[in-house]
Amino acid sequence: MPIAGIVQPDLRWIDADLRLRKYEGAEGVDFALSWYQDPEILLPMDGEVKPYSKEGIAGMYQYLTEHGEMYLIEHREGDRFAPIGDVTFWQGDMPITIGRKDLHGRGIGKKVVRNLIERGRELGYSELRIQEIYDFNLPSQRMFEACGFRRADRTQAGWSYVLRLDGEAQKVE
Repeated sequence: MPIAGIVQPDLRWIDADLRLRKYEGAEGVDFALSWYQDPEILLPMDGEVKPYSKEGIAGMYQYLTEHGEMYLIEHREGDRFAPIGDVTFWQGDMPITIGRKDLHGRGIGKKVVRNLIERGRELGYSELRIQEIYDFNLPSQRMFEACGFRRADRTQAGWSYVLRLDGEAQKVE
């Protein structure tokens, strides 16, 4: 169980064309290989361009499933849903990747984050945190800030972010 004492839902619906599906590992990682080898995806995510192998993606996914609720972000394509990214939710972080560049800038990340903020409320959390967003990753900064997150602490290469869910004032830099 990734979050102690909590059962992860198999699906979280965002809208009729977008959902989060629990990642269980049975489908492998082939669907994500192109995302994690694309320099435009890797640089904002990792701060460097070092392509992942299948084994590297599998290892990352294993780590994420052990630390939180890992979901594939799925988008309706005709009569089926296809993975377009991934996100992991736990109180201390919410790493998200939209792997399909043709879907960037359409508000999908914001919808996913807002859905998981609601998950935090459902679980009774008083706050959610983002460990680090790099200084140069302005799209992620804007997205998380639009969802209510505020800069918390300076990190080596950027900022951590916090969202208070209990109504207390947030630190704004």
